[in-house]
Amino acid sequence: MAAPWPLDEQLCFALYAANMAIQRTYKPLLDRLGLTYPQYLALHVLWEEDARTIGAIAQRLALESSTVTPLVKRLEVAGLVARRRDPHDERQVRVCLTPAGLDLREQCGCLGEELMARTGMPVEHLRGLQGEVLALRRALDDRG
Repeated sequence: MAAPWPLDEQLCFALYAANMAIQRTYKPLLDRLGLTYPQYLALHVLWEEDARTIGAIAQRLALESSTVTPLVKRLEVAGLVARRRDPHDERQVRVCLTPAGLDLREQCGCLGEELMARTGMPVEHLRGLQGEVLALRRALDDRG
């Protein structure tokens, strides 16, 4: 049996380490807002399109609903979202931004711009890298 590749030669580790570096970059910015990175992502999904179901939020974030539910509950306790029954289908619960949740969008600005600035890398390079990572994800999802 062949020995495993060193960590620094494994794509999965490079992506994991880059993700951790991104989260460390975002952390002080999110700490000021009282958010965790997963909470920020859930809010971001709602900023894209408000009044989504837990399942729709989970699908957008590539997570399980059981992972998203506690995030939404914490955001609700913080007064940033509210859960409401869908008036057209009472079996569905919609997660809606509160005025405070909408205001937070303005306070967050675009954390992506901050990340790009901190890398010192050209925007075109980062956009190309993003495209390659998305292609990798699609290829893995298609074969999963």
